[in-house]
Amino acid sequence: MLKVMNHPLITHKLTQMRKVETGTKDFRQNLDEIAGLMAYEICRDLPTKPVMIQTPICECQTEELSKEIVLIPILRAGLGLVNGITDLIPTAKVGFIGLYRDEETLQPHEYFAKFPNTMPDAVNMVLDPMLATGGSAVAAIDMIKKRGAKTIKLVCLVGAPEGVKAVEQAHPDVDIYLAALDDHLNEKGYIVPGLGDAGDRIFGTR
Repeated sequence: MLKVMNHPLITHKLTQMRKVETGTKDFRQNLDEIAGLMAYEICRDLPTKPVMIQTPICECQTEELSKEIVLIPILRAGLGLVNGITDLIPTAKVGFIGLYRDEETLQPHEYFAKFPNTMPDAVNMVLDPMLATGGSAVAAIDMIKKRGAKTIKLVCLVGAPEGVKAVEQAHPDVDIYLAALDDHLNEKGYIVPGLGDAGDRIFGTR
């Protein structure tokens, strides 16, 4: 299932990120804020369990989350989504997948992987600001499925139709969440209109 979050605050903040003149500080701050806004909606269907608690007034039957949340950023740009989500879900655990893209073939290659052991029973959120060709997302999801993950959500800032199609074909059981669905990929595999290289703009490396 593809969910594009057409919310005025998300659109406004994403507009600031798209601007070529936006510097690292403002780019990073807007990304944190969008991640938090997206997380609120993404968590709408999280499973809960009944619990009995004592309030200052009386006993009360209510509910609390029944599964752990695991955030899995695709290095390095995916790290930019972690803070905004952990501000909302401070108990979330964080795993890491390191992939790099071959600039000629556009295919992803793994160079690092580290995960908590709770993935099989957790709600796992794969994080990457850009869903371009979909190669990195498909590879990352392949990797965490091999480690027993069953409930997986792909969380991206901006996506291209080509990337969405690739993920849907490879992993039809994974929900995809975007702040915006852009027009297409250019000949270099970059999203149009996009916002440039998210990793470089987050960390100020270019």
